[in-house]
Amino acid sequence: MRPRRPFTIALRTLLILLTGLGLLPLALLGVWSIHAASEYQQREQERSMLDLARALSSAADAELDGVVATLTGMARTPALAAGDVAAFYAVARLQAATQPEWLSVILTDGNGNMLFRTSAPYGAPAVPIADPASLRQALAVRHAVVGHVARGAGGRVALPVRVPVSDAAGRLYVLTAVIRPDRLLRVIQRQVVPPGAVISVLDSSGLIVARSAHHRARVGGPPSPSLTRLLHHPLPEGVGASTTLEGMDVTAAYTRLSRYGWTVAVGTPTALLRSAFLHSFAMYGMGIAGSLAACIALASLLAARMVRATRQLQSAASALGAGAAVSVAPSRIRELRTIGEALTAAARQHTAHEEERSRLLASLREALDQQEQALARAREAGRAKDEFLAVLGHELRNPLSPIVASLDLMDLRDEATSKRERAVLRRQVNHLRRLVDDLLDVSRITSGKLQLELRPVNLADIVRQAVAAFPGQQIALAAPIDVWVLGDDSRLTQVLNNLLSNAARFGGASAQVTLTTTPGHACLTVSDTGVGMSAALLEHVFDPFFQAPQQLARRTGGLGLGLAIVRRIVELHGGRVSAHSAGPGQGSRFEVELPLTQPSASPADSAPHAPMPAQRVLLVDDNEDAAVTSAALLRQIGHDVHVAHSAAEALALGRRHPPAVAILDIGLPDMDGYALAAALREEAGAAPLRLVALTGYGQKADVERARAAGFDVHLTKPASADDLRRALAPAG
Repeated sequence: MRPRRPFTIALRTLLILLTGLGLLPLALLGVWSIHAASEYQQREQERSMLDLARALSSAADAELDGVVATLTGMARTPALAAGDVAAFYAVARLQAATQPEWLSVILTDGNGNMLFRTSAPYGAPAVPIADPASLRQALAVRHAVVGHVARGAGGRVALPVRVPVSDAAGRLYVLTAVIRPDRLLRVIQRQVVPPGAVISVLDSSGLIVARSAHHRARVGGPPSPSLTRLLHHPLPEGVGASTTLEGMDVTAAYTRLSRYGWTVAVGTPTALLRSAFLHSFAMYGMGIAGSLAACIALASLLAARMVRATRQLQSAASALGAGAAVSVAPSRIRELRTIGEALTAAARQHTAHEEERSRLLASLREALDQQEQALARAREAGRAKDEFLAVLGHELRNPLSPIVASLDLMDLRDEATSKRERAVLRRQVNHLRRLVDDLLDVSRITSGKLQLELRPVNLADIVRQAVAAFPGQQIALAAPIDVWVLGDDSRLTQVLNNLLSNAARFGGASAQVTLTTTPGHACLTVSDTGVGMSAALLEHVFDPFFQAPQQLARRTGGLGLGLAIVRRIVELHGGRVSAHSAGPGQGSRFEVELPLTQPSASPADSAPHAPMPAQRVLLVDDNEDAAVTSAALLRQIGHDVHVAHSAAEALALGRRHPPAVAILDIGLPDMDGYALAAALREEAGAAPLRLVALTGYGQKADVERARAAGFDVHLTKPASADDLRRALAPAG
């Protein structure tokens, strides 16, 4: 039996069906949306009409308020205040002549008797009062009243505006302005109204005062019966269906919120709203029909293109070659079934993909090799930088060594005539030495080579010693006896020295150092009353090489490294440092917080050492100035000093005058200091010999290399007199 083929459908037919089914709910939703939009539009139209009625009511009140204000101003004339009716007649006649809409001004007494009217000569016989009810109302309520519109004997339509007034003697009058409704008609004409809309202004009795259509014919008459029925509604505002006097169906909005009891009604033709709805529905229907036709055309075009693309994929996949079999589930769409068959053939080409993956892996390995080479070049650049900084430190410290030795020698001689100059030189040398140390320290920090030797130390002692090292500055110190932290005493001294140096440069004449404790932490504060810092400066004060803006003279100096070094040292101690200032000119405050620790089990003794005996010293340095000044300093201290400028000269001197201490420069012209140290130690044999390295290289690796070469002490140039004393002191 022949197998039955599964049911399939063409892609073009399927897309067209899906398009029709997709547009059906959209069309239904559109019809509902148009209906909802029409209702919303009708509500908005009614709200707009009601807003227009309110605006017209306010405008009519404003016009009537203007008439009342004019009458009130007339009543304040001296003639009426004195009760001189004849004189006031002249004033009223002149005022009426200036108002084009006023037909006459009438003055009546408190009993309602007419005293004069400006439309007739003074003293003319009185005529009956038009709208006596509004006159009685004005006398009763004693405030402004607007009467009913009426047509006079001459056929003119007018309405009275009445204001009760009194003279200086307390006599009551009613001042009335008889005005034409044209004044209210201009209020309507100034408004922007919808096309075909009919606007009516009605007085308190429901008669038409002004009307946008056929005003002349309708003024003074009643509105249409349907509008009269709508206005009988108890609410002060409302919207409803009505018919105009001309027989046009309208939707009318009215308001009775006028202070004078008037009503304003606005009617919009109902046909306009219906036509807008029908127009929207027709446009939407045409849009849906056009969209459906466009979607069917687009579906047909897309289907044709997909069929062509599918057949091309089938041909290309079949031509790729043999490979592993791939099973693709059959589809009821013929084109997709064809694509599945083509993919089955294409999947056999897995080998080609593997080759591509191998090429990608090779490219990745090449990229990794290039990255490793770049890292190697970066490491080499870092090593070159470290070597440069080491040489820079050596070359900067070498000339400092004879300067410091000369200053120490001058201090030992204590010549009074050079005391001031020595102080200047000492400050500048210390400043230069600090710059060199900061530069090398920041290099160690950036390369991660700054290391600490942590042990329990008394931070209070370190603070007192650091403050004592600034004798020329007024520093107020408040600290307890003992505050123990786990730290490197030399680095903590450096932290305080940098903060005090910063206070000396920027803090004015005095500073305050306070050491306190909180649970678990030691708090060190250095504050001053100097130049202070702005908020922008506080954000960068601990950045390396950052300095506050200064004048060209750079009065404060420095490289901008001291505070950056402070932050790193404090962080390596597990603490934190912060800067505070109320603003420029209001001083600064630096706070250092360090974790507390237990006191040392056996604190070091600070008993003074016995006086050091004179010793024979061999001093070797190829810098003749440094050698001569250091030798003079040692002789001034009391030692027997022999000087050599090369390794060969040093060995010859050592044989003739065996030294007890040898102070050696490392960078000698004929032999480095390490080799010279080994040769001197061999020449000495069993005799005691203390070796001291005096060099411009001061990094930790240099110290360790000196110890490995047999040196007992490593001194970094420039070495002071106290450094030399400690280096020559016998080990105890």
